[in-house]
Amino acid sequence: MARPIVIVGASLAGLRAAQALRTAGHAGDVVVVGDEAHLPYTRPPLSKELLAGEHEPERCALPSERVDVTWRLGTPATGLDLGRREVVLGDGERLGYDRLLIATGARARRWPGPELPAGVFMLRGLDDALALRAALDAGPRLAVVGAGFIGCEVAATARKRGLDVTLIDIAELPMPGLGPAVGERCAALHRAHGVDLRLGVGVDAFEGEERFTAVRLADGSRVEADLAVVALGAVPNTDWLADSGLELQPGVVCDATLAARDAEGVFAAGDAAAWPHPMADGGTIRIEHWTNAAEQGAAAARNLLAPPAERVPYEAVPYFWTDQYDVKVQAVGLPARAERVTVLEASPDGDRLVLGGERDGRLVAVIGFNAARRLAFYRGRLAAMPPFEEVVAAVRADAKALGDPAVSAA
Repeated sequence: MARPIVIVGASLAGLRAAQALRTAGHAGDVVVVGDEAHLPYTRPPLSKELLAGEHEPERCALPSERVDVTWRLGTPATGLDLGRREVVLGDGERLGYDRLLIATGARARRWPGPELPAGVFMLRGLDDALALRAALDAGPRLAVVGAGFIGCEVAATARKRGLDVTLIDIAELPMPGLGPAVGERCAALHRAHGVDLRLGVGVDAFEGEERFTAVRLADGSRVEADLAVVALGAVPNTDWLADSGLELQPGVVCDATLAARDAEGVFAAGDAAAWPHPMADGGTIRIEHWTNAAEQGAAAARNLLAPPAERVPYEAVPYFWTDQYDVKVQAVGLPARAERVTVLEASPDGDRLVLGGERDGRLVAVIGFNAARRLAFYRGRLAAMPPFEEVVAAVRADAKALGDPAVSAA
């Protein structure tokens, strides 16, 4: 009996991979393994619309009913035997595969200190969001530790619900991965909406014996609150591969076509994959965002079906976004690699803003505030990492042609 294609990971990347296999005409068995009991769902609303009570879980569901696969949900993978081509499941079963796609995503980074008291939450999955939403319904004071994407979104959602919110981070500014220009604007946004920012200071402890009562900061001050959210970023779910022989960084290290290095018939996609992108200066990158998971899952599946000589390198320009209050922040490229950030466009009222990230005289990233239409203009140019001055000239020409003051070059 022919072995199936096995996809480990039943979230966005895994679903898009399964859909791509069928679209490409694969008629054999496909098994999708997932550690959660839920069918695939989209995660961005978890810290926003679902947490705010504007959406219910069914609105987060991704369309998976018509995908012809065997779902193995609530069943974590615990090991991989490359020699025997078997995935070891949590119940001890060994699931044989013909080809394997790893799309196990990432989990919330845990607090490194002692066990946390009740009333301290982390947010990664649907059940986490529903538990936090129920706790927020009581209107408590909230402390958010970690001012990255998730921490800032939770803070914004809680403020919109009328809660008292304190946002804490050891970094000097929120969303530090996007640079100081973005961080300063984000800090001003949260302050304008009444968030108490405690930045540039670490956390010593979460106080409370039976239930959380306060965050004790490294400068000796305390933030009294009724609930806390720990949002310290994410860690790829690759622990189950530790003894497999795959190269981990900690994502599964792949070649440009998303095939795992030195492992026949194994591919990876989404948060769990690290691969050599043309913009990465010869190294590998790992992207933890929705668009990458969706696009990369489909690309990995198509390459999995193709002979090696026909596989296509995955070179899509990274794109991600965050919604906070009434502001949409979007970024394309690799903002963390920028050496300098410059204003490219600014509307007269300051509502729209576009920043360009420059490295070695070339454009490597663009970040927009309420500038969704303009980000497509830049994403199409970023793959070539054009000279920065060439981009500035193109922006000025584009602004003149459009005659739109909201697209005027700064």
